[in-house]
Amino acid sequence: MAKFLAQKKKLLEDVYEKASSETTEKSFSGITKYIERTLLDSYNIQLSHKSFDNYYKAIVEEENGDYNIKTQILDDLSKFLGYNTFNEYCSEWKTIEYSIHHTISKIVINIINKPLLILPDFFQNKKANMGITGIILAGSIIGGLIYGGKFEDPKDTEVRTPARIVQKPCMYWNGDEYKITDCGNKDPHITLEQIDSTQIKYFKRITKSDTLTPENALGKIWYSKRWNKVEFFTTTNVKGKNPKNGAILRPVTEMIIEKYAHKR
Repeated sequence: MAKFLAQKKKLLEDVYEKASSETTEKSFSGITKYIERTLLDSYNIQLSHKSFDNYYKAIVEEENGDYNIKTQILDDLSKFLGYNTFNEYCSEWKTIEYSIHHTISKIVINIINKPLLILPDFFQNKKANMGITGIILAGSIIGGLIYGGKFEDPKDTEVRTPARIVQKPCMYWNGDEYKITDCGNKDPHITLEQIDSTQIKYFKRITKSDTLTPENALGKIWYSKRWNKVEFFTTTNVKGKNPKNGAILRPVTEMIIEKYAHKR
């Protein structure tokens, strides 16, 4: 795989997604033209929409495709997402990807392999005072080995405790909030994530958006928009995205509240 191909693909997808959530344009060309205008007006960066078209189609839409994008252009596109450089964008992207990968398996297996009884030690340490109890115990162990057809050298014979499986708690998004579950949950309808007590306590989807006003929402409430559907949340999360559809979360504005919060 070409160097940074996955990161470049993610960058282009994020830029396009952010633009599509901010503009009323619905066509691909309309959205890429919005990207061109925003880069020029807000960042004084010149990048034609045709160039972005070529990057996106070559890297995102083509299977195993790639395109040699200059470092400066990658930096410019990263600024569209609020990062100073492409390296800064990749740094956070890797962190997120690692955290997702890290939560796939949270089953910890602790093998307690410490011998509780070794036969040679038993005979050496108990010679002086080995009584009837010791003889019976040793005879029982050896007899059991012979009966099982597996008589082994005493130096290799140990009595061990069984493995202990400890399962950590995870969380999943149920559509309105995060719920705690076992990391061993095999339900195919949920996506397990590493547990985060802050998100469980504070990150909720607002089901009654008609209660929002500029007075109680500005600076406190976040929203996502995808396919002209807007959802509101009590705060943002560590990924900065809607857990259901991946749309980017942004602080609400008066215009968003007026246009979507009270929409029936």
